[in-house]
Amino acid sequence: QIYPHGSTGKLPFTTMGSGSLAAMAVFEEGFKDDLEEEEAVELVKRAILAGIFNDLGSGSNCDTTVIRLDGTVVHGRNCIMPNEVKPLRDSVKRSDVLNMRKGTTAVLKSTFKPRKSGFGVTLADVTVTPMET
Repeated sequence: QIYPHGSTGKLPFTTMGSGSLAAMAVFEEGFKDDLEEEEAVELVKRAILAGIFNDLGSGSNCDTTVIRLDGTVVHGRNCIMPNEVKPLRDSVKRSDVLNMRKGTTAVLKSTFKPRKSGFGVTLADVTVTPMET
């Protein structure tokens, strides 16, 4: 693990982000030192899904990357998309009554007046006071 300030930690696994607690629980339950690559990728997918379903701030699909000791890299883009909404959205029939066509709302008046002084606040508008210590 590489921390934001540059220090490192040697750990068998780590999680980060808003879904990290749910993902960590999956790793703590399923990790073992002798996992095969396919087993490890499946464990990572389960951990990501735990984050997705147990944290409102997490994303909605699962991407994986395997970096092998020989230097080869395998990317799994959208390996799992548990919240695919396109089929659901396509199945919803929307009433045409709700669509606002051009000209539906009358424009009563339209004018544009550019500002005289560029931006609204200048340094002359700011009062600087010393900080109390």
